[in-house]
Amino acid sequence: MKKNLSVFTAAAVVVGCVIGAGVFFKPYAIYQATGGAPGMGMLAWLLGGLMSLFGALTFAEVAVLIPETGGMVAYLSKAYGDKVGFLAGWMQVAIFYPAFLAGYGVKVGQELGAFIGQQYKLPIAIAVIAFLTAMNVLGSKQAGALQVVSTVCKLIPLFLLMVFGFILGSGGNPVLSPMVGEGVNPAGALGSTLLAVLFAFEGWTNVGALAGEMKKPSRDLPRAIVGGVSIIMAVYLIINVAYLWVIPADELMNLESPAAAVAVKIFGSSGGLLITVGIIISVIGAGNGFLMSGSRVAYLLAQKQSLPFSKALSRLNAAKVPANSVILVGILGCLYSLTGQFDLLTDLGVFSCWVFYTLTFASVIRLRRLCPGERAYSVPGYPVIPIIAIASGLYVIASQLLLAGSKGRLLSLASIAVTLVGLPVYLLVSKKNNA
Repeated sequence: MKKNLSVFTAAAVVVGCVIGAGVFFKPYAIYQATGGAPGMGMLAWLLGGLMSLFGALTFAEVAVLIPETGGMVAYLSKAYGDKVGFLAGWMQVAIFYPAFLAGYGVKVGQELGAFIGQQYKLPIAIAVIAFLTAMNVLGSKQAGALQVVSTVCKLIPLFLLMVFGFILGSGGNPVLSPMVGEGVNPAGALGSTLLAVLFAFEGWTNVGALAGEMKKPSRDLPRAIVGGVSIIMAVYLIINVAYLWVIPADELMNLESPAAAVAVKIFGSSGGLLITVGIIISVIGAGNGFLMSGSRVAYLLAQKQSLPFSKALSRLNAAKVPANSVILVGILGCLYSLTGQFDLLTDLGVFSCWVFYTLTFASVIRLRRLCPGERAYSVPGYPVIPIIAIASGLYVIASQLLLAGSKGRLLSLASIAVTLVGLPVYLLVSKKNNA
């Protein structure tokens, strides 16, 4: 690949990959977890950004050291062996990507259902996933065009809500206090809010893919990461203050579409409808991005003969697209959408991926021993920043297993169980390949 990406272009790509649906919908889940108090919610947006920043700086060293297709599959295979690398890919194909795809479909169903009838929520969700699957099967050009349109559509409502929220909002609602509502466990609330916030920051792991196309990756990659994630943090903090400027936290906690409710309050029903349409298109685009990425992970594993039916899943159609892998992720997304639970699906995806993100952070230290020598890019502040990243990941995992309610623990255990199902799959396929 040509090395023609500047630090500014790379930072713009980071911002474009990360900003999606979470900032429009997650305040509902955040303020439910805090008992309608704003303080812990705003703290979670700040901490989630710092966790993502330290994680991205750490992740980038592994990405530059192992510039191979497959991302975490390649990194963890190198650091811990092929079995762990496969489990990372299995988790992404079986849980992470289809759960996010389903969550986006469910959210579109909920938004459109408010206009045409809630009985159509599920059919709309499945129809959205089927539409995205068809677009991706047609070719990457069609899927890419949809991504461009959706990116523009998500920037417009973001800008309008930030600017006019402050201009037309009352500004009389509390923003930083109280931290949590009466009877709410602060430690448990922080874990739940961080899980919601980290969904909104999801996408910074893509920064490693830019390394091979950057002019000076050792210098510009950390600048792009710091600059990109810092811009996202600023946008998220500003827009969430703008939300509170218009509607207090104890009301936002009861609104499943907080951004749309703020838009209606600012612009009236007609203006609010236009903002809602932009948000819906943005959500569809986010689902498209996760379907594109998830199908490529399935294709990679199939190329390595690691999955059942690998021959079919690794086949390209006339448009040079892994159509069967696209269809696999699409079908799983449709099945997950039957839950009808946006927050459940996205929390499931976030918890699942952070288990392997934490392993990737730890692999930086391990690879320093396994592959000593000079690096094109080294994480600044080693080993402090990697240790902070690892500790952050462990907190996310532990808070869900130990501090979350029964629903959160059950969700986390189910995620671990589905991931571990990959072990017998790996052993059976490996045995078949070696026979």
